[in-house]
Parts: sequence; C-alpha cells; structure tokens
Amino acid sequence: MPLRVPVASILLVAIAALLSACGGSSSSSGTTQPPATTTSPSSISGKVSIVGVWTGDEQKSFEAVLNGFRKKYPNVTVSYKSTGDNTPTVLSTAVAGGNPPDLASVSQPGLVADFEKKGALKNLDFAKPTLAQNYPASIVDIGKIDGKIYGLLIKAANKSTVWYNVASFQNAGVKSPTTWGQFVRAINTVKASGQAPLSIGGADGWTLTDLFENIYLRQAGPAMYDKLSTHSIKWTDPSVLKALKTMGTILKSKNMAGGTAGALQTDFPTSVSNVFSTSPKAAMVIEGDFVPGVVASTNKLKSGTGYNVFPFPAIGATEGYVEGGGDELMMFRNTPATRAVVNYLATGAAQTIWAKRGGYTAPAKTVRPSAYPDAITRATASAVGNARAFVFDLSDLQPASFGATVGQGEFKLFQDFLRDPSNASGIAKKLEAAAAKAYKQRK
Repeated sequence: MPLRVPVASILLVAIAALLSACGGSSSSSGTTQPPATTTSPSSISGKVSIVGVWTGDEQKSFEAVLNGFRKKYPNVTVSYKSTGDNTPTVLSTAVAGGNPPDLASVSQPGLVADFEKKGALKNLDFAKPTLAQNYPASIVDIGKIDGKIYGLLIKAANKSTVWYNVASFQNAGVKSPTTWGQFVRAINTVKASGQAPLSIGGADGWTLTDLFENIYLRQAGPAMYDKLSTHSIKWTDPSVLKALKTMGTILKSKNMAGGTAGALQTDFPTSVSNVFSTSPKAAMVIEGDFVPGVVASTNKLKSGTGYNVFPFPAIGATEGYVEGGGDELMMFRNTPATRAVVNYLATGAAQTIWAKRGGYTAPAKTVRPSAYPDAITRATASAVGNARAFVFDLSDLQPASFGATVGQGEFKLFQDFLRDPSNASGIAKKLEAAAAKAYKQRK
C-alpha cells in the first residue's frame, strides 16, 4: 500500500525544524512495546542481524555507531552485512524464503511500503518515546503507513551537490557555477585544459537517476516532479523528454573520465576517488552530501583547499531547489534486542558518532551543528532546511522493481541511456513500459 504522507514536503519541513532546533527469534508483534531504554541495558540479551545499503567508509561509520551500542548493551551481539545496491533483491529473496534479517536499512520508502503490504514488517511504534525526545514529528511521519511507524529515517542526504577538485578548477581558471549555462561552460573549459570534467559512476545506476532527477526538478518544477513520482504522468511526457535531452548534452564521452565505456564500469566510490585525489582523473563528481564520507579513510585532500562543493546549478529561477533522500530502518522481527537497537539508533548520541565522521546528515534534532567536522558539511546539511523546494529521491518512491533493483527498471535503462544519450525518445518509452508494469504489479 502506498505511503499515506506527502514525503517530499514533510521532509523539507522536518529538516528545517531539525536545523532550527539544533543550537534472532521471532516475536508476535503489532502491539506497542515499552522502549528498551526504560530497562537496564545489561538485562537485554540476544542477537541482532542487520542488512543494509552502506559500503566502504559509510559501512565503517555505521560500524562505529554500532560499537557505541555494543558498549551500552554488552549482552547483545549485533552484526551488520552490507548488500549495497542489491539490498532490495536480497531482502525480497529473504522474505520470500521466510528468513529475513532482524533489521534492514534501505534507501527507498517505496520498498518499505512494498514489504508492509506483504505483511513482512513489524511496526516501530514502541520507539515513540525515544522519537519524541530526539526527532521532529514530521520526520517520524515520513515512515508512517496508516498511522503506524514502519520506517525510521536514520540518515538524511542532500543530493543536489556537485563536488570538485580545487586544483583542477584553479588550473582551468574556472569558478563554481551557479546556473546550468555556467556549468556547461565550466565543463567545456575544464575539458579544454586537458582534464576530464566529470566522473560518472555509471556502474551504479542510481547515480544516473539522481542526475536526471535534479535536472527534471529544475526544468519541470516540483508539481510535475510529484506527478512523475506517483506515475500520474507517463515517462513519455514531453517534460521527461526535455530533461533527458538536457542530461544527454553533458553525458558525452569526452566529458567523462574513461569515456562512456569507462563511466559504465566505474562504481560510485571510484567515481569519488577519481576527483578526491592529488592526481585527479576528473574535476567534478555530481552526487550527494555523503560524498566525502565515501572515501574518508583514503582522501588526502583537505576540505575547502583540496576539495569543495557547489549546489547543483539552477535551470531558470530554481536557486534553492534540492533533491534529497535518506536511509530508513525497518524491522522484520520484534525482540527486546532489536527494540534496543532501534531505540539506540534513533538517539542524537548515536547519530553524533556518525556526524563527527563526515558524509552524513542527521535526522535527529538532538545532534548539534558543531558535531559536523567542517564548514562544508554544515553548509550542505543546512541547504536542506533552507531549500525553496525539496523533493525526495524520485526513484526511491517507485515500486522497488522499477526504481531500486539492479539490472532492471530505472537503474538499467539509465545505464542504457548513458551508452547512447541521443536516444531520449527510445529510453522514455522503455521507462514508461517498465513503470506501468511495476505499478500494475503493486496493485
């Protein structure tokens, strides 16, 4: 069943409130349980398995958060397994086989809705006291279905950011662009200087959907974006064709590190490493505020002097438009140990551990701005709260078979578009066919 709340507008209000406020075994379970924090941590025991999307340095940061939990709950054994972009498929297979993990983190509210409709999830209403202390109510509402909490946002993101290598920009004599026209000129100038302008992680289809969504939001506007996110308009709509054609103008082989073939073989972490280097292979990477956290342990560049960021360029009068997303926690088994993990992850104390490590925007209002490691991180987080228009990642709102599955749907079709960006009409037709099939299956 679909989410019952307007996710995009709710997240905008929620993050704004956040920033202004800052200075093993199965159980029965739809019933509300008392929060685990009301009992002694040492009295809670058991095993908790978590499957999630975070890899690389993001996984290391989450493990650091879990280490905080382990210290507080010494008798609970918690393990995390990264399944990356294959998370929807892994979870679907596990649920179908009757052996899901205890908890899972996913980037798609649409996937949470799919699992709730199947009756696979336990609600998180037991965490209401913890959430009342740490979260703006509107962020909690993002994960509600029919009045009950099934998804809990534990990591937010501003995906309307472009990261650049400062030395590359200086060598080319370009400054941070603010408009699309300036952005295209910067691409051409950097290319003329002998440097590949863009690093595209085309091996991960979601990076391409993010690029499309940023362009579509700015060309078609928030109202049309919302219609496309619910399939109220078709993917063959003229507004989609226009955005695809604009996207195609920058996805030229000579604009990308390694050319088209190289981009298709480049995963997201590598796309960041290509730019965050003393010998960069490209000048810019277009992705979310989590970019620095992806290569935190190997990045030798300093914030501000080695790498920097600018907002995704405006197309027309669209300054302050932000496309964002976040990772939600959902629960397949309700036990004292899993409740303890959920309650812990919902606290400002837990999220502060990740915030200090960078590449992270905390949903909890109890995380202070000073927790973020640098001015850039604080700026990208505040841009969400100050946005003129905020929309949730469009592909994440779709049925998972269309918007969030490796090798099919949007991920594959945008990779096909990267191979031939001149075929906007053909890709639009294939996107519409795939979307129509996915929405029919959801009903």
